[in-house]
Amino acid sequence: MAMGLLPISFEISQKINNTEEVLVEKYQSGQPHKGKVLAAIQPHSDDIPIFAGGTVAKLIKEGYTGYLIRTSNDDHAGRGITVGEVIHNNEKDNDEVAIALGLSKVYNLGYRNHRMDNISIQELRGRLIFLFRMLKIDTIISYDPWGHYEENPDHYITASAVESARWMAGGSLDYPEHTDAGIEPHSVIERYYFARGPQLVNRIVDISETIDQKVESNRVIVTQGPGGNAGARLKERLAKEGKYLPLLGDSNDSANRNYIKNIVFDIDSQRLRGVPSDKEVGKPYGLEWAERFHYIGPQESKLEEYIRSNALEK
Repeated sequence: MAMGLLPISFEISQKINNTEEVLVEKYQSGQPHKGKVLAAIQPHSDDIPIFAGGTVAKLIKEGYTGYLIRTSNDDHAGRGITVGEVIHNNEKDNDEVAIALGLSKVYNLGYRNHRMDNISIQELRGRLIFLFRMLKIDTIISYDPWGHYEENPDHYITASAVESARWMAGGSLDYPEHTDAGIEPHSVIERYYFARGPQLVNRIVDISETIDQKVESNRVIVTQGPGGNAGARLKERLAKEGKYLPLLGDSNDSANRNYIKNIVFDIDSQRLRGVPSDKEVGKPYGLEWAERFHYIGPQESKLEEYIRSNALEK
C-alpha cells in the first residue's frame, strides 16, 4: 500500500472464472479519505452522473476533495436553439452536476462534440498531465480505455488520453518545464473505470447511501441525457391518454426524481444507459443500489517482505 493511503475495508469477495476477484466497497463513515483528491472525468455533462454519480458522491462523503473535468463542449445542434445556446446550457448543467456531487471546481476543456477522434490526442494528454500534477490527483473516475463496445469517439478518445496521461504524470521525463514552474510529477494511485456494454468488472461499489445524490446529479441535466424533466414529460403524456403511473407521484418534481431513480437506474436501465440496473448489480451482494467498475489500485511492493524473510547477516 502506498504511503499515506488508507486501506479500504471490503465486506464481500468472490471469484469470477477463478481469475478475477470481485470486491464490494461499502460506505465508510468518519471521512477516512480526508486529504485525498479525485478527478471525475467525462466527455459530456451526463456521463459521470449516469454511470458513476453514486460512487463520486460516496468518495466525497468519505473525505475526498474532487474536481470535475469535461473534455467536450457538448456543441450538438438543438431543435429551435442555436449551437451557442446548447454549449452554454450544457455548461450550466455541468456546473450543477458538480454542485450536486459535492465537487469543488469544474474544468471544461472545450473540444468539439462527437469530433474528438479528429483532435491531437497528444494535446489532450498534455493538458490532463498538467491537471493531474497541479491538482495532485490520487484517484480517477472515468470511461474504461479497455471497453470493447464503445461507439462514441468522445468516450474512447477521452478514456485513452486519461489512461496514458495517468501513466505519464508520475514520471520526471515528460514535460520537465512543469517542474521549473513548480508543478512536480505526481502519480495517480487508483482508477475506477466504467463502460457501456460488457466489461471487466472487479469492483462493486455500494451507493445506497448516495443514490439520492446520484438522482439529483441527473435531474439537474436538462439539456441532454435520460434524466432532467423526462419524468414530467412522461406524466404529461400519460395524462393526455387518460392514464397515470403511481410510481411517478403527484408533482412534476417527484415525477422527475422517481423516473430517474426507478426507470433510468432500474426498470429501463439497459435501454437508456446500456448497463444493467443498479438494483440488479447490487442484488447478488445484498446491496440495495450499486455501481460496477474495472478498478485498478495501488501496487504493493513485495521487495521489503522478501528482504525481511531472506536477507542474511554478513
